[in-house]
Amino acid sequence: MQTVALHTLGCKVSQYETEAVRERFIDMGFTPVAFGEAADVYVINTCTVTAESDRKCRQMIRRARAASPEAIVAVMGCYSQRSPEDAERVGADIVLGTMDKLSVVDRAMEMLALKGASNRSKALVSVAPLTRAEFEPMRITEAPRTRAYIKIEDGCESKCTYCAIKEARGPVRSKLPEDVIGEVEGLAKSGIREVVLTGIETGSYGRDLNTGYGLGDLIRELGERGAVERIRLGSLAPELCGEDFAAAARACPAITPHFHISMQSGSDRVLARMKRRYTRARAIENINRLKEYIPGARFTTDLMVGFPGETEEDFLDTVSLVKEVGFIACHVFAYSRRAGTPAASYPDQIPEGVKRERSERLIEVAREVREGILSEVVEEGGALRCILETYSDGAYTAHSDEFFECRIEAPEGLEGEYVSCLPTSHKDGVILAKLM
Repeated sequence: MQTVALHTLGCKVSQYETEAVRERFIDMGFTPVAFGEAADVYVINTCTVTAESDRKCRQMIRRARAASPEAIVAVMGCYSQRSPEDAERVGADIVLGTMDKLSVVDRAMEMLALKGASNRSKALVSVAPLTRAEFEPMRITEAPRTRAYIKIEDGCESKCTYCAIKEARGPVRSKLPEDVIGEVEGLAKSGIREVVLTGIETGSYGRDLNTGYGLGDLIRELGERGAVERIRLGSLAPELCGEDFAAAARACPAITPHFHISMQSGSDRVLARMKRRYTRARAIENINRLKEYIPGARFTTDLMVGFPGETEEDFLDTVSLVKEVGFIACHVFAYSRRAGTPAASYPDQIPEGVKRERSERLIEVAREVREGILSEVVEEGGALRCILETYSDGAYTAHSDEFFECRIEAPEGLEGEYVSCLPTSHKDGVILAKLM
């Protein structure tokens, strides 16, 4: 029996795509193995959000080639969409972009059949322009744990000056509502307790369908149907979280009181140079409305430091934003110069040492804010609802509805149960709790 090893670099959208490809390989008789093991086929789903992401992609291609020199190494995703020649040069046998990813299975099988033939040494490169790309039909039927990601949208039509993802992913394309609902209900029947609806620009879901049906309509319908116990949403742009969205979220009982808002900066000057489509005030207004409509709602975010021209004052605006909103977690990253983007040619690039120092300061502020919130949660003594995930040393790891990471004392054998627990303390950003 032939084997396949798959590895994902990047976002939740890519994780979903890899899972769909894995299921297709299984349907064709392959056995999945860990990426570090010998395999007949290696599939690497790539990322290009930063220069470091590109480096890791090349590293994984070389690692696969070294592990099994005679294996088929297939690369797909954002890095290979932007840099197919690089992927081939480093050692990929099959190079696909961000379209038609499921075809990697047929391509790999064809190449395996030619193994040893003279034309086997020539790489197959199939990367097409994305100007008229359509949503690629994908569906998963199971997930490795109690939470499953579902890609409902692909592509982005923002014009952020720092970002290469628009080029790598193309225009906004949406999965048909009936296909999303059917996939959610199928996963729930298989035992999944929580789904995460995700996309490259999740809040733009439905824009291309030209029916007036958007993300708010989708979550309302999922709630009305009782499709699954818990629904979480992927990253949301602040300007797309207005009153209609807040009302729709309130109307869906399965929606978790946790929203990931992609802020990037707390400085209006920096946001304008980034060409983000909101101001600090508008973002805070929408966040506060969600807090009003969904009591107890918590927020996580992405924050960039060191964007060209960022002053100390701009940076301190971001620091104050973290404190004002009370983000429970912040993904802090330094600006990465991406070839072909407007910001790459800006003259006022920030030195790497300054970026590193600001990253460290912001991470520390975010940690202090999180620790303060966790202390309040423990002191208040209210119950948290959690899905039990993995078990070790007498306790489960879990995430509450609000996305607090928890470690819960409980007997073994309860994985996947949706339980109430009582916080008792917190340590290193994790709430310690016991079953109620």
